[in-house]
Amino acid sequence: MSLTTGELAARLGAVLEGDGNVMLRAVADLRTAGEGDVSFAGNPKYLPDVATSRASVVIVPSTAQVVGAAPVLLRAADADAAFAAACALFAPEPLEMPRGIHAQACVSPEARIGKNVSIGAFAVVEAGAEIGEGTTLYPQTYVGHGAQIGADCLVYPFASIRERCILKDRVILHNGAVIGSDGFGYTVNAEGVRTKIPQTGIVVLEEDVEIGANTTIDRARFGQTRIGKGTKVDNLVQIAHNCVVGEHSVLCAQVGMAGTTTLGKHVICAGQVGLAGHLSIGDGAVVGAQAGVPNDLPGAQMYLGSPAIPRMEFGKQIAMIKNLPKWKAQLKDLAARVAELEAELAQKG
Repeated sequence: MSLTTGELAARLGAVLEGDGNVMLRAVADLRTAGEGDVSFAGNPKYLPDVATSRASVVIVPSTAQVVGAAPVLLRAADADAAFAAACALFAPEPLEMPRGIHAQACVSPEARIGKNVSIGAFAVVEAGAEIGEGTTLYPQTYVGHGAQIGADCLVYPFASIRERCILKDRVILHNGAVIGSDGFGYTVNAEGVRTKIPQTGIVVLEEDVEIGANTTIDRARFGQTRIGKGTKVDNLVQIAHNCVVGEHSVLCAQVGMAGTTTLGKHVICAGQVGLAGHLSIGDGAVVGAQAGVPNDLPGAQMYLGSPAIPRMEFGKQIAMIKNLPKWKAQLKDLAARVAELEAELAQKG
């Protein structure tokens, strides 16, 4: 698609600052953008790069202060949302698989296949599975016995939906995602020998959930492991048996959730957060990168560190740690002075 800067401003509801007739063809970051590109500076630390960018137009927050001879600007109240909308406008047309079942797919005659479905080569759909209308199974995907997939889902190559698990409408599974592998459950006897506990439950992914590449979500020991609607899970995340993730939450790469952990709604776990089992995180909590969470955390605030503590408390502790070398030197000087005074008193008898 091609648009002028003026047309793009109108579509985004942004305020145009500069020439409205510049032609635009694509989006790019500030440093690599060239003529015809739309770029973006939502974070204040990138604003100094705006004046030196070769982009034809840059989307910035409404109140952004841009120093120097800037390119054309589009000022938006929500610059992040405006750039996301611009990306959608200039994105290439999605490549759709042909509708129907490929001759090299293996679909059980006992599976129920909805209208307008696409099933690619070497995909396997087992007996009793249900595939909803408009859903796409890319080549080499697996849908187990009795699994249910809703309408308009996308299942990319090498993703697996194990037996009896449920995906509701508009779920996206990226390459290598595994839904419904066995939970990590064993009994151990006096000799330390472990015996597998049957994992009889399922996984349920609610509407509009997106699961990243090579992420694994274990089936429940009994009942359900459940991911709430609108939740987005990044690559390489592990969600253990009987976990519950609330609606519209975000789990970034390499998050690990131990069994029977519950996250509320709108929770964010940044990269490499580790959550111990049998705990609860309140609505709206934000857990910073690499934090370790051994206990329940109330919602509506940010946590950092291991063990995770409120952000302000963490900041105070870091400030204290930074002062330790200075305090050590002061203590050493004080100890030396005390020793001198003790020596003087000893000489005076």
